[in-house]
Amino acid sequence: MARSIWTGTISFGLVTVPVKMYSAVARKSVRFHQLNKETGSRIAMKRTDASTGEDVDYADIVKGYELSPDRYVVVEPDELEALDPAKTKTIDILDFVSLDEIDPIFYDHPYYLAPATGGAKPYKLLLEAMRETSKVGIAKVVIRQKENLVALRPMDGDVLGMATMIFADEIVDPKRIDDLPDDLEVNERELDIAKQLVDSLAGSFEPGKYTDSYREKVLELIEAKASGEEIAVQPQVEEAAPVPDLMAALKASLDAVRSGSSNEVPAQAKKKAAANAERPQARKPAAKKPAAKKPAAKAERPQAKKPAAAKK
Repeated sequence: MARSIWTGTISFGLVTVPVKMYSAVARKSVRFHQLNKETGSRIAMKRTDASTGEDVDYADIVKGYELSPDRYVVVEPDELEALDPAKTKTIDILDFVSLDEIDPIFYDHPYYLAPATGGAKPYKLLLEAMRETSKVGIAKVVIRQKENLVALRPMDGDVLGMATMIFADEIVDPKRIDDLPDDLEVNERELDIAKQLVDSLAGSFEPGKYTDSYREKVLELIEAKASGEEIAVQPQVEEAAPVPDLMAALKASLDAVRSGSSNEVPAQAKKKAAANAERPQARKPAAKKPAAKKPAAKAERPQAKKPAAAKK
């Protein structure tokens, strides 16, 4: 049974909806502890003064904002507390916008909102109104002394979803990336095949078919070692990457998808594309060699015969 982690109310206009908040994800990352290799005991992290190497009591630690190396502005806890947002329990909806207007880059952490005592009817009313109008509520809420921008939207299962959002000034402008192509023209034939490849791989989003294969392998390794099995680590051999031939790779990828089943592993298609991509690169030099040898052979014969005629 899931437990609520926050309670409050949704406010839009003069309407309030009592709600409880639940986390919508349960992270399953494999976590490791740091151990002493010799004793097997856990490593304790200590707070030490970098200049003296001595331990520092937690009560003697303050927050410092770095202005430059070794130069800080010290901020006291009460000074920060004075700036804390008002500790309200309200999710204040500021605007309703269309879902397709929000770039997914703005989403941070997802939650579920369920109706609290006395909130079932207004909760259902808000959920259905947002569903019928295809709108998302953009709101602000204070959680753990931090003001959060959030997006509320109806989800499957007749539940309201709430995702914390990243503020606009926290998004890195892609123009700051130097490696993006500039004024690069795309060949129409290559584009046509690329679109066919996209269409051939298109389908409905089925989240259940994507799994964390790395995590599964790590857990299998841990289980095997816990059972006393000897683990032989195979050295990894790096394969030389073939010289890229974009058109050949596109055609090979398209052929691999068309000839195989719709569930063909992408890695298999990549291997076929790589194999086919190498062939055109290997044939081109071979075709040029005979053309280069013929004129050279004709030029050598007259030069070799002239000295022989002079000796006679």
